Amino acid sequence: MVSIETFKTLALAFPEATEEPHFDKTSFRIKKKIFATIDEKNNRGVLKFTEIDQSVFCASSENFFYPIPNKWGKQGWTFVDLDKVPLEMFQDALALSYHTVANKN
Repeated sequence: MVSIETFKTLALAFPEATEEPHFDKTSFRIKKKIFATIDEKNNRGVLKFTEIDQSVFCASSENFFYPIPNKWGKQGWTFVDLDKVPLEMFQDALALSYHTVANKN
């Protein structure tokens, strides 16, 4: 399980990461590009992966990670259930999401 505060602390620990509003959610960005969001109401996060990384995370841990069911999901945007995901797995996924977006800039 990952709390909202832990999510925020981990996301903001990356170099140049910022926290900004994104509609009714909180986003975390690197150079103005979103790498993660939190939906506090549903205790769920969204992470950005490559399509390959998304398929690996979703296949190996489908109870925690699943693609967003629309065009955003086909671009690597992936839900993570914060009530179920183990902390270490979340840390790895968040780091991958950060680096996926940071490396595009």
